[in-house]
Amino acid sequence: MTRAGFVALAGRPNVGKSTFVNAALGEKVTIVSDRPQTTRRAIRGVYNAPDSQLVLVDLPGVQRPRDALTARMAHRVQQELEGADAALLMLAGEQGVGPGDRFIARALAQAGPPVTIAVNKIDRLSQAALLDTLARASELDGQAEVFPISARTGAGVQALLEHLCALMPQAPFMFPADARSDQPLALALAELIREAVIRRTFHELPHAVEVTVEEIEHPRAGLVRVRALILVESDSQKGILIGAGGAMIKAIGTAARRELQRVLDSQVHLDLSVRVRRDWRGDEAMLDRLGIG
Repeated sequence: MTRAGFVALAGRPNVGKSTFVNAALGEKVTIVSDRPQTTRRAIRGVYNAPDSQLVLVDLPGVQRPRDALTARMAHRVQQELEGADAALLMLAGEQGVGPGDRFIARALAQAGPPVTIAVNKIDRLSQAALLDTLARASELDGQAEVFPISARTGAGVQALLEHLCALMPQAPFMFPADARSDQPLALALAELIREAVIRRTFHELPHAVEVTVEEIEHPRAGLVRVRALILVESDSQKGILIGAGGAMIKAIGTAARRELQRVLDSQVHLDLSVRVRRDWRGDEAMLDRLGIG
């Protein structure tokens, strides 16, 4: 009999949840950045073992809502936790255990699914610091097993995945055995473009940018044409994104096109445009259009 179920990944922003999902699947299904709010939607990655399937739900980082965008992110976290078969609380080892971790641990305890704790980024810790952090992590939930891992190097990841598989109910697989994610193609491509934007403008525009793919065409064999719109909140942000003589938007397009070609296994013509949409993070109708909720 096979086992299958949902594992909700919770934690403060930037603890490495997205890196863990990508490491577990052996390929990139969710974008990675050091900036808060990088993950805005619940992204599902599918991990397949011979007799088990984990649907790893990479949740937005838990934080206090400040606008319609972060309120929707918080609501999505609660929804996904209520429907999960297990929860994985991830901590960043070098940050120790703080009030935010304790807040999330209490929320997980109230949500109900069995909790496992992963202390990530152990490759950045001394042995003494690791032991101290593991001890503090175990105090967050006396019933939870604690796993030291490095999602970046892969250390401890397989043992954690085997533990999570054992927690899943007996059930048939929910996705084909070769599936890696349930993301629509347009969303996956938009996220890769947004990653390219964040990496080049992270000091100026970490939160103010959103990307939507408006069209995907196949004009001929071996070529995909992608038309995407980058939203910002002010004219000054648009100027930063375009750059002097268009240098910044050209660099973003080059980097994004490389990632899109990897995913699509095809040559890509990428058409990027930038539009100012003031206060889009507080615009409920725009958030609906962007599929954030």
